[in-house]
Amino acid sequence: MKFTELGLNDNLLKAIKRSGFEEATPIQAQTIPLALAGKDVIGQAQTGTGKTAAFGLPILQQLDKKNKAIQAIVIEPTRELAIQTQEELFRLGRDEKAKVQVVYGGADIGRQIRALKSVPEILVGTPGRLLDHLKRKTIKFDQVQTVVLDEADEMLDMGFIQDIESILTYAENRSQTLLFSATMPKPIQNLGEKFMNDPEIVKIKAKELTADLIDQYFVRVRENEKFDIMCRLIDVENPDLAVVFGRTKRRVDELTRGLQARGYNAAGIHGDLTQAKRMQVLKRFKEGKLDILVATDVAARGLDISGVTHVYNYDIPQDPDSYVHRIGRTGRAGKTGMSVTFVTPNEIGYMRTIEALTKKKMSPLRPPTDAQAFAGQMKQAVEKVDNLLKGDLSKYDDAAEKLLENYSAEDLAAALLKELSNDSDVKVKITPEKPLPYRGKRRDGHRGGKSDRGRNKGKNFKGGKHFDKKRNKHDFRIRGRKG
Repeated sequence: MKFTELGLNDNLLKAIKRSGFEEATPIQAQTIPLALAGKDVIGQAQTGTGKTAAFGLPILQQLDKKNKAIQAIVIEPTRELAIQTQEELFRLGRDEKAKVQVVYGGADIGRQIRALKSVPEILVGTPGRLLDHLKRKTIKFDQVQTVVLDEADEMLDMGFIQDIESILTYAENRSQTLLFSATMPKPIQNLGEKFMNDPEIVKIKAKELTADLIDQYFVRVRENEKFDIMCRLIDVENPDLAVVFGRTKRRVDELTRGLQARGYNAAGIHGDLTQAKRMQVLKRFKEGKLDILVATDVAARGLDISGVTHVYNYDIPQDPDSYVHRIGRTGRAGKTGMSVTFVTPNEIGYMRTIEALTKKKMSPLRPPTDAQAFAGQMKQAVEKVDNLLKGDLSKYDDAAEKLLENYSAEDLAAALLKELSNDSDVKVKITPEKPLPYRGKRRDGHRGGKSDRGRNKGKNFKGGKHFDKKRNKHDFRIRGRKG
């Protein structure tokens, strides 16, 4: 369904078009008309399905520009998600001249108080900081019409339910409540029954979330092989933007240092970094100044980053829902993406559980050889040289002539290609993490693990380009092998 069919005004349609979107996602197509009609809505959908626009566009359309008061609040579980939601609402509401502010813990509350004196029409925030402002009477919710509870199950896991209930009592004059959650545990259902008025249920099935636009692969590896294989894959696939997921903060730090040592443009985020550092890294990644973001699940939960072409699960997640969140970084806005999950032999059971949740089998992938990875590096280096030659190089002529007196053109070109390519010879040691508990069945039928030999003898790199970014399709031939 196109956004033009959803009853949105011209200013919002202009903002949507400026963002490059035409087709509404399932959660948007179903939620927007209900929200515009003033209905309470419970939306069951994962991160990455377009929830922010699903609730943000109706809110922006229904703002009373003459009323200089907070008219809508959006409650988010994390600072990162709150900031991203505020930024997206600001972009969507630019032509409406909507005033959107954000408040979150870990930041100077005095500065927030001063900013709030210029009363926003939409306030986004984390539960604890919103309550803090309410108790200080630096914000008033008496004229709030719409309350949005985003990632409600995440807020439940983080222990915020009581805070949310308190906030809702401050906004007792509201006429609409919108609740979004990936899962619907009993406490979330109770929240809906207690604080919502005959809500409409919008449920986006898991198979709609993950599958069709994301090519999902796995590589069966030993722990000590993962890093080199991942680097070879990156060399061949040459992702525009990639996210690498590690299980722990130490893992993220070591992966980041290792990628940087080999010449990749990478940076990492996790919970121990300062808020300022995390936001600096995310800003660089969003602006295309970073090629690879390395992150833990906690740091990346709810991140709204467009343009990600590849997700590498360096460590398979223990929780299948985390897998859905991870690969949801790619395959957005109608574009295809690719995920590769590295699986050690004792983690096959976790992979089977993930496949059962997503209702889609991961395809086995045979990693590229060193020769194929080197060919990928050279292709990227040649592209960099081509770009360098497009500029005015006349001021370097004298220096170039002196070099040519001592070296051949072939030697100079080879040296330049070496300088511009990643250095796969750098030795990188990644500390092994404690393996996940064994999941599966032994051959004798007891719980433990079932041999899965042959699963990784499937898809082979076979000549030609590995990944065509223009078409976003694999165009190398994949040869099946019998296990």
